[in-house]
Amino acid sequence: MSNKIERVELVLLKLPYVHFFETSFGREEEREFIIVKIFMDGICGYGEVVADKKPLYSYETTSTAWHMLKDFLIPLVFKKSISLPQVFFKEANVYKGHPMAKGGLELALWDLNGKKEGKPLWQLYGGVRTEVPSGVSVGIQDSIPELLERIQSFLQEGYQRIKIKIKPGWDVGICEEVRKRFPDILLQADANGSYSLKDKEILKKLEKFNLLMLEQPFPPYDLWDHSRLQKEMSTPLCLDESILSVETARKAYEMDSCRIVNIKVGRVGGVVEARNIHDFCQEKQLPVWCGGMLESGIGRAHNLHLATLPNFKFPNDISASRRYYAEDLIEPPVEISSHGTIKVPDSPGIGVYPQEHRIKKAALKQEVFKSS
Repeated sequence: MSNKIERVELVLLKLPYVHFFETSFGREEEREFIIVKIFMDGICGYGEVVADKKPLYSYETTSTAWHMLKDFLIPLVFKKSISLPQVFFKEANVYKGHPMAKGGLELALWDLNGKKEGKPLWQLYGGVRTEVPSGVSVGIQDSIPELLERIQSFLQEGYQRIKIKIKPGWDVGICEEVRKRFPDILLQADANGSYSLKDKEILKKLEKFNLLMLEQPFPPYDLWDHSRLQKEMSTPLCLDESILSVETARKAYEMDSCRIVNIKVGRVGGVVEARNIHDFCQEKQLPVWCGGMLESGIGRAHNLHLATLPNFKFPNDISASRRYYAEDLIEPPVEISSHGTIKVPDSPGIGVYPQEHRIKKAALKQEVFKSS
């Protein structure tokens, strides 16, 4: 067996949501994303690039990620004969930014190596659990009754924690109605950076709703204002978009900008950096959890393996396949148990089986790159 990548394939896909998803960025009815496939010795490793069509959550888009992968990252893999994700992480640092593009390719390398070694990824990562607790993210709805109805349905499915999206004008009153209906659930609110320090008094009103955490109230760059707000709130702040690397995690910790960290593989550029952040936070007794980007089953399976690491202390935004998609790309689908956990696949690599006919059906374009 060789250690040389034979070819890499990129596929741009579009999948419709079973229900629209709305945040402070706007409403979305479908998702475009990229699947990365890496081939070696008859084995295929799968990764998912979580960048969206529009630069809303991040400056990255499917177009910029495709460009980075095609013109820089895939040629780097071939030129340097890279087959290990740790080596790719180090070599890819020559290029600035574009963590989602890098993360998608690195995930495919992790899957490939897990399959080559005959081990599930959680074993390669040093995971400690075979089931992970699951929470669900509930977007902004057209009315309060619709929001309450959706929360009720997710609780009946077994989800351990409910996260609601908030934005200016859809915040204090919404949390009050949710708490009135569901006084005892684990509840958190996510602002996706839609507030500023002038909204401090509004955000402080959320204290009375016993939130598990308040996620990303201010824009990503604003560690200082998060620190100022955290000093005035007993509710733990959680940072998502702000945490780009282990370095920003360190700065957030030293400034007391948050008490909890959301780790997303795509946001930080791959599992290598995600583990660095995890390990730093564990050392500082700063708990983490795994956020979601509405991934297909391929990205979702990758998240499951990451969430087995010991410092993932809260229910994760890793939901069942049918939460977002009528027909996921994998078999078996990701399913939630009645007590709100998801079993981590124990087959090699990501441990689930992407269905090529479904990928082909959802594909908008595809390109193949071969080693010279």
